[in-house]
Amino acid sequence: MKEDQIETGFRDVIADRLGYVLRRASGVMMSALGTALAAIPLRPVEATILILIGENTGCTQSEIGRVLAIKRANMVPLIADLLAKGLIEKRPVDGRSQALSLTPQGLVQRDAAEAIIRAHERRFEALFPPSKVAALRSALVRIAAEADEEG
Repeated sequence: MKEDQIETGFRDVIADRLGYVLRRASGVMMSALGTALAAIPLRPVEATILILIGENTGCTQSEIGRVLAIKRANMVPLIADLLAKGLIEKRPVDGRSQALSLTPQGLVQRDAAEAIIRAHERRFEALFPPSKVAALRSALVRIAAEADEEG
């Protein structure tokens, strides 16, 4: 029996389509990352926000949202949750803008998240020779850039 054919004779004719495989691979990676980050406890998006704020102290919620392609309405509860957890703080910049920075506890969580994410990345990178990892990353960046050009 062929690999793409289930016992009932049902044929999985989409198994090798790029978009389908990317979605499945992304789901596997994000699920594994979510499980690993639960130990600290953070969700992947929260860890990513902490990392970005840590590298860009004084950035705004809008800047983080633009980089992550998260709408303002969806950023508000994410930032509110990180504030409530005592991981970030805000200070007025100008008008309505608020500068974001990590609290001491946020720095600890950011460092823990970085370590988990690095180990997670190494786990999946180990599936390929280094030259293939570089090519895969380059290809994915090119695909993601299509959204930037369209949008």
